[in-house]
Amino acid sequence: MVLAIRMTSVKGILAGGITGGIEICITYPTEYVKTQLQLDQRSAKPRYSGIADVVKQTVKSNGVSGLYRGLSVLVYGSIPKSAVRFGAFEELKKRAVDEKGNLAPTRRLACGLGAGVAEAVLAVTPMETVKVKFINDQASPNPKFRGFAHGIKCIVAEQGLRGVYQGLSATIMKQGSNQAIRFYTMETLKDWWRGGDPSKPVNKAVVGAFGAIAGAASVFGNTPIDVVKTRMQGLEASQYKGTIDCFVQIARKEGLPAFYKGTVPRLGRVCLDVAITFMIYDSFMDLFNRVWK
Repeated sequence: MVLAIRMTSVKGILAGGITGGIEICITYPTEYVKTQLQLDQRSAKPRYSGIADVVKQTVKSNGVSGLYRGLSVLVYGSIPKSAVRFGAFEELKKRAVDEKGNLAPTRRLACGLGAGVAEAVLAVTPMETVKVKFINDQASPNPKFRGFAHGIKCIVAEQGLRGVYQGLSATIMKQGSNQAIRFYTMETLKDWWRGGDPSKPVNKAVVGAFGAIAGAASVFGNTPIDVVKTRMQGLEASQYKGTIDCFVQIARKEGLPAFYKGTVPRLGRVCLDVAITFMIYDSFMDLFNRVWK
């Protein structure tokens, strides 16, 4: 039994890692646009008028490749992030299912939360911090980061390791709620489709549709946390005393609508992201289960 749990977790780690690398290469431009809009504070004169303007200004200044600035950071980080997420979920799920293989609703939520916290601490926070600083740096008059390695070197030299762990508490809140909502929604929809039979397969197109629904649910559920996390990881994060102070300052200076900045591009990215992720992940898990007994 213990060996079976461990093998399932290893398969989840491998399938998750491959999935993460493929997914981020497809969806990164929407992440870039979302981050730029969230960093464009209303307390100063807005630089962008909307999604199309971010794309227009970026392409005009840096070419189409500008929409992929910071991609290397996410590629390096998405593989371990996705591996940790799915590996942790599979491990927790195997320990939480009943004798029939079913996962109770509260346990679905708990397993998703555990997976989100694990990925936040082990992979997401340093990756997201560097990504946000890269994107923020490009928007400055004189960008100083020449690439991934140079950017990491500058951040660590100026701020120490703490510099790549800015916004940890906000990231834990974001990833924990993200995965709790997504896995809960996915497992609930799959259980409904299967009619309570965990051995019944789910068509990959259906998995994709369920993934899009799960992604939308997570966007509307935790975009305010995502905005705070982005601000806490930007180059101007020093203006905030901490996560709570960031919440307070945004609410006081910019109003409650600011907590939903970047919702539209994030919705587009996340729905596509989660749909693709679960389809690819399920496909690799099916393959591994066939050839790797």
